[in-house]
Amino acid sequence: MSTASPATPFRQDAAVISLVGFAHGTSHFFHFMIPPLFPWLMAEFGLSFTQVGLTMTVFFVVSGLGQAMAGFVVDRFGALRVLAGGIALLSASGLVLASAQNFPMLLAAAMVAGLGNCVFHPADFTLLNRRVSAPRLGHAFSVHGLSGSLGWAAAPVLMIAVAGAWGWRASGIAAAIVGVAALAFLLFNRALLDDAPLAVVEGKTRAGGTFAFLGVPVVWMCFVFFFFTVMAFGILQNFAAPIFERSYGVSIALATSGLTAYLLGSAAGTGTGGFFASQSDTQERNVALALGVAALCAVVLALGVAPAWGIVALMGIMGFGAGFSGPSRDMLVRRAATSTFGQAAFGRIYGFVYSGIDVGLACAPLAFGPLMDAGRYSHVLWGVAALQTLAIATALTVGSRARPQ
Repeated sequence: MSTASPATPFRQDAAVISLVGFAHGTSHFFHFMIPPLFPWLMAEFGLSFTQVGLTMTVFFVVSGLGQAMAGFVVDRFGALRVLAGGIALLSASGLVLASAQNFPMLLAAAMVAGLGNCVFHPADFTLLNRRVSAPRLGHAFSVHGLSGSLGWAAAPVLMIAVAGAWGWRASGIAAAIVGVAALAFLLFNRALLDDAPLAVVEGKTRAGGTFAFLGVPVVWMCFVFFFFTVMAFGILQNFAAPIFERSYGVSIALATSGLTAYLLGSAAGTGTGGFFASQSDTQERNVALALGVAALCAVVLALGVAPAWGIVALMGIMGFGAGFSGPSRDMLVRRAATSTFGQAAFGRIYGFVYSGIDVGLACAPLAFGPLMDAGRYSHVLWGVAALQTLAIATALTVGSRARPQ
């Protein structure tokens, strides 16, 4: 259960949600600190696409491994301290990028950024669960997701604009300034986000020690649920445009518009889903219905029966379904955490479960790239539908085993 009282004033909840959302947007900004600079970095250091792409592999590997461990630090020292440390590391990564003299230094910048990024899910969700009234948590998770999308959108605009005007090193400095400004804003409002570390948090804990949660099946099922859902997104993120261009014979512009429609639909679905996530304790049904619609869209696209204009419409609907499931998904994970350990283990459980995101994103191109190389484009779309269906089954099982007490 949340420590925030149901009678907490709306303004206080809104302030907490806004601050945590702002921090989450900052982390997503740094996801795209390096990719917009690929043309400049390739020209500066004579790198290939594979080499510059390796920077993001390093980012997600470090973030995924670190996220699974960061939750323990959150539970021990408190989410606000850890969140501030993460933002400081993100800012430092901008300086490392700006001073890079060779490829290993670019990898170092990605490594520092990944280390800073790893704290956000366990810290953010711990703060939201402890500081926001339970009836408003659905909206809190919705804003959290939307703020991440805004961070993604802002990064290429700023990084490319600064690089075009003053060079790519200036973009690294600009990113560092974004981090410093975010850290200053967070610390200025720290009274709203003050949280207690593990030792003083009320709530039940399960016998077995610090790592006892790893022996609970529902925690692993939450991890697998994230792995399935995000791997499906990773497939579309990497391969949607070439799939539609080559299997439907449409222009690259129209094929890319399909992915854009998915992302816009996802943002709209995330905003809408917040109104439903807190209304009942059957979030798994929301997830199942939304992902069921998304899977059906993937099936229609895989069958190749949709007209060219239908690509954009179906991708938009699929994105809405995936986005709509997000807030209910986050509430479902909260139920799994509190039903087993109470709030004393929020950080470690959220950190471990959400590391499934990084694993899914890392595995998607490795698992489905060979199908793309073999020209089996419809098989890739069938894979998206299969992963979303597996996610539905996992969500329903998690929901049945994590009833609130």
